[in-house]
Amino acid sequence: MEFFPIVNEQGEVVGRESRSVCHSGTFLLHPVVHLHVFNSRGELFLQKRPMHKDVQPDKWDTSVGGHVDYGESVEDALHREVREELGITDFTPAFLFRYVFTSSVETELVNTFTTVYDGEIRPDASELDGGRFWTLDEIRENIGKAVFTPNFEEEFRRLTAYHAL
Repeated sequence: MEFFPIVNEQGEVVGRESRSVCHSGTFLLHPVVHLHVFNSRGELFLQKRPMHKDVQPDKWDTSVGGHVDYGESVEDALHREVREELGITDFTPAFLFRYVFTSSVETELVNTFTTVYDGEIRPDASELDGGRFWTLDEIRENIGKAVFTPNFEEEFRRLTAYHAL
């Protein structure tokens, strides 16, 4: 059984609960990591969620996103998720911001990072339906058209405000 840490809004662990309970509408706050992978041309890599996902299938989403496991640091979770989803091991993340996001089934404390990376990206076919780099204009043109996950759209607004992109 997979366990997640339960945290307060500062990210301090205050308990633990199973994945199934955290995703059952209890809205227990648990941490996740997001990484926005830009290339040197300023394009943003987005992953395509596969049809078999129970949340937001067949939508484009943040470069990397995943849960922090109980007993794991945010930084360790970030490196694990990036390795698992995109096959990247040699990157330098920069912390951007943290915020609370509530969906219809859960509440997450999102720890958001960014990096610039021009190396090979190998999306894991068991987790993703691939991915590609998007120009910022392409992303802006598709906001609100059910192309992206709602979480990505909200975070993209934060990201562009933070970086004045």
